[in-house]
Amino acid sequence: MNKNLWLLSAAQGLFLTNNVVFIAINGLVGLSLAPLGWMATLPVMGYVVGGALSTPLVARTQSAFGRQASFQIGLLVALGSALLCYGAAMAQNFWLLVAATVIAGYYSANGQLYRFAAAELAAPDQREKAVSLVLAGGLLGAVLGPNLASRTRNLLEVPFAGAYLALAVVAALAMLIMAFMKFAPLPLKQAGTDAGRPLSVIMKQPVFIVATAGAALGFGVMNLLMAATPLAMQVCGFAFDDAALVLEWHVIGMFAPGFFTGHLIKRFGVLTIMGVGVLLNIACVVIALTGVELHQFLVALFLLGVGWNFLFTGSTTLSLQAYRPEEKDRAQAAINFFVFATMAVTSFASGALVTTQGWALLNLGSLVPLALTGAALAWLAWLRRQTHNPA
Repeated sequence: MNKNLWLLSAAQGLFLTNNVVFIAINGLVGLSLAPLGWMATLPVMGYVVGGALSTPLVARTQSAFGRQASFQIGLLVALGSALLCYGAAMAQNFWLLVAATVIAGYYSANGQLYRFAAAELAAPDQREKAVSLVLAGGLLGAVLGPNLASRTRNLLEVPFAGAYLALAVVAALAMLIMAFMKFAPLPLKQAGTDAGRPLSVIMKQPVFIVATAGAALGFGVMNLLMAATPLAMQVCGFAFDDAALVLEWHVIGMFAPGFFTGHLIKRFGVLTIMGVGVLLNIACVVIALTGVELHQFLVALFLLGVGWNFLFTGSTTLSLQAYRPEEKDRAQAAINFFVFATMAVTSFASGALVTTQGWALLNLGSLVPLALTGAALAWLAWLRRQTHNPA
C-alpha cells in the first residue's frame, strides 16, 4: 500500500459514506414525500439511473482530463447535489429530491472507477490486492454512514435535512484528500496510434460477459435487498436506529473482507471466490426467509455484504483480463453502465415489491439473478477447461 493507495482508500470510504446515507434515508424521505407509497424508492432509483446516464460522459472526462481532474469534478457534483437534496427536503418537494439524486449519480459513476484506478497504482502482480484493499476503505463508510444518518436525523426541524448538509461536508473533505493524490499522467495521443479494439469486440469475450454479469447481478441483488431493508424494518415496527445498525453491519460485511479477498483470489482463483460469493448470497436469502427478528435482518444483511464483496472484487479482477490499457475507459464505462442499469431496475423493484408483496417474496425473487450468476461462472469455468484440455 503506497501513499496514493491509502488516499484512494480514504476517498473510497467517503464515497461509501455518501452511498450508505443515501440508501438509509432516501427511501424513508421518499416515503414521507411521495404521492404514492410504491414511489418511495424513486430517489434511490434516481441515484443509480443518474449513474447509468453519466457513464459515457465520465468516460470522456476521464480520457480527456485524467483520473484526478475527473474525480474532482465528480466530488464537486456530489457537494452540489447534496445541497440540492437539502433544499428539496426543506421544501418538501418529492420531484426535486428525485432530480437531485439523478444529478448525484454523476458522482457515483466517478466513484465506481476508484477500484479500477487502484489497479493502476500497483505493480501488475499486486493488482488483485490493490483492488481489494481500496475497496476495504469502504469500512469507513460502514461506520460513518449509518451513524451520520442516525445522528443528523433530527439535527434540523425537517427529518434528515441535516444529513444532506453533512454529505456536503463529506464531499468537501474528499476533495481535499483527492488533491494530494498522484495518478499516472495521460499518455500522449499521436496520429495513427492504436486506439484498441472496438467496444463490440471487447464485449463479446466470455471473460468480459462473465465479469460484467458478476458485477451487475451481484450489485443488483445486494441493492434489491439493501434498499428495501429500512422500509421492511419500519413495517415490522423497528426504530430507525435498528435499521441503521443492520446497515452498518451490512456495509462492514461488504468491505471488511477487502483485507484478505485479494489473497484468497490469488490462492484459490477468481472464479472460485466469486462462486463462494453466490453461495453466501443464497445463505442470506435462506436466513431472511426464516423470520423478521432483528438478529435475522442483521445476519442476513451481513452475509449479503460478504457475498457482494467476493463477487464484486472477483468481477473487477476478472475484468482486467478483458481489455488492454488503451481500451480501459470505454471497457470500464460499459461495465459500470450495466451495473447501474441493473441497480436502477432493482432500486425501483425493491420499493414496489416490499410495499406491495412483502419481504419474503422480495427475497425469493433475488434467487433468479443469483442462479444466472452461478450459471455464468460455471460456463466460463467449462470454457477454460475446454481450452486447457482440448478433446
